[in-house]
Amino acid sequence: MAKIRKVVITEYGDVGVLKVADATCPPPPKGHVQIATLYSGFSGADVNMRKGIYPFMKKAPLTPGYCLVGRVTALGDECSIFNPGDIVAVLTKYDAEAELVNQPEKYCVRVKDGVDLQQAAALPCDWVTAYNMVTKYAKVARGQKVFVHGLSGAVGFAIMKISQLQGAEVYGTASQRNHAILVEHGAHPFVYTDKKWIAQMQGLGGAHAVFDPLGYESFDESYSILSPKGILVAYGNNKDSIADEGHLRSPMFALTKMLARNLNPITGKRTTFFGLNRDSSYYHPSLTTLLDMLAAGTITVPIKNVWDLEEIQTAHREWGSGTGVGSLLIKVAKD
Repeated sequence: MAKIRKVVITEYGDVGVLKVADATCPPPPKGHVQIATLYSGFSGADVNMRKGIYPFMKKAPLTPGYCLVGRVTALGDECSIFNPGDIVAVLTKYDAEAELVNQPEKYCVRVKDGVDLQQAAALPCDWVTAYNMVTKYAKVARGQKVFVHGLSGAVGFAIMKISQLQGAEVYGTASQRNHAILVEHGAHPFVYTDKKWIAQMQGLGGAHAVFDPLGYESFDESYSILSPKGILVAYGNNKDSIADEGHLRSPMFALTKMLARNLNPITGKRTTFFGLNRDSSYYHPSLTTLLDMLAAGTITVPIKNVWDLEEIQTAHREWGSGTGVGSLLIKVAKD
């Protein structure tokens, strides 16, 4: 048993329930590799887990951390793909905010030498989500109009960049403080709260695809700006979590209402929900593709902030705030 430090959500609640605790990590079981975590991705999923509102989540106490990049340190029986010292990326859902973690070898993807490890750490969650929503769910194509809520966020920025690679024009909402940098990246940003984007997009004939991580009332607004055959792709449901002490609601009614719109036989508009799942057929090939794109310079992943493991409460307090674009990380390794 190796001694480690890890984040623990002791119970559901405000940032005070987050602790960095001493623990142990057992040797990797059969089919698993043991990984020394370098960076863990940090997202709204971690915040929602801390509040106890992430769909179908484990009960507390638990260790969060949805994905990681780390170094393989040991192999369980029947492991043959990796060797100790190899750098891998993996979608974990839990446990990445720990110095050592055991993960099934089949979910790990090799990170090539020379790839920026911070950027690689953002791929399994943020960019795999964006890549599959854009290319497989919405099937964004050249000449289309795409609308993204949260353009400056980790997934929102990735959606923008992948949509632009597909040849689409990108519109969306973001805090005013981030509009200038988004314009530099070729987007057309709006302020969410003044709702002017609704009339503007309707005046343009609507968006071929809308990506909405907010949920609740936002689904109705997003549906209203679809083109006659457009698709609304929902994910995240983070609207109530943006304000840390905001009122929390179950997302199920809003999701059910949104998906029920598909039962209307007289409209060509569609709705769907994307849930990230490492057991899906898209996970391994899309993460491999994105790592190749990163190595080739086809994509660049901006990193908005990196906190040390011991700063986990600060990370939760500052999530959803500040100037800048891109992904958020927890630096787990001490060196």
